[in-house]
Amino acid sequence: MSTLHQYHFSGQTHFYRGKVRDVHTMAGGRLVMVASDRISAFDVVLPKPIPHKGQVLNQLAAYMLDKVSDIVPVWLEATPDPSVAVGLLCEPVRIEMVIRGHLTGHAWRTYRDGGRVLCGVPLPEGMREHDAFDRAIITPSTKAEAGHDEDISREEILAQGLADPALYAEMEQVTRALFDRGRTMALDRGLILVDTKYEFGLHDGRLMLMDEVHTPDSSRYFFAEGYEQRQRDGELQPQLSKEFVREWLIDRDFMGRPGDVMPELDEAFTELVSSRYIELYERITGLDFVKPDASISLEDRIQQNVDRWLAVKA
Repeated sequence: MSTLHQYHFSGQTHFYRGKVRDVHTMAGGRLVMVASDRISAFDVVLPKPIPHKGQVLNQLAAYMLDKVSDIVPVWLEATPDPSVAVGLLCEPVRIEMVIRGHLTGHAWRTYRDGGRVLCGVPLPEGMREHDAFDRAIITPSTKAEAGHDEDISREEILAQGLADPALYAEMEQVTRALFDRGRTMALDRGLILVDTKYEFGLHDGRLMLMDEVHTPDSSRYFFAEGYEQRQRDGELQPQLSKEFVREWLIDRDFMGRPGDVMPELDEAFTELVSSRYIELYERITGLDFVKPDASISLEDRIQQNVDRWLAVKA
């Protein structure tokens, strides 16, 4: 999918391009979200798209949203195209609810560099990379319109009025319930849900789950088989997530810092990333990933499928 293609749908009132998804606001209180093949790391969109990534994310997010809709209302109404989600427009809560079951990724890098508090949460001494916490920790971040999201503590959220105490308490409770569901689903498929993030909004005054859930862009997964032995032996934990893309960039001295030069993404690497995304989809859903019919362009297919769905709903 072209990284810069812009659709225009009947009834559209506003357009916003995110790092990965293009968001079309529609009259009547709906959103049409097109999942592109763009990929971001360290809040920077990489220069090459990843084949089939948008379809993987969209279909996996739809699958997961359906599986958690008994816990909290979800924004999704339909997927009129493999790469498109349509749902309810919410008033976003500008907080990402990050929950971590293991000392991995950003949490590990903070810990490795001497930090023993993350988002107001104390971190135990003597932990190693990828060790599990006794209880998952919630480490929120601010939801930036552009640039880097910033770590924030529960106390700072309440002091700044980003959420009132009752709403934030509900978000914490729902976050833990969603994470427990995700971990159970992952273990059933031989995986460990390591950490993830949830985005919430308000619809008619009620808390609603927005965006993607338990996808490789928002979550990390380990393979359950051999995890304990690898930890005892001090070995790396193979992952099904986007973390290996971050690690690939870090190895090439890119972390999104001022002056960092983006390394070249060759064809072999983009195909590897694509295969990892497809593997995770198939592994966690138990479904075969069906690649799209190449006889029609992706742009034409999306335009036609969404137009058809909107016409029925008009």
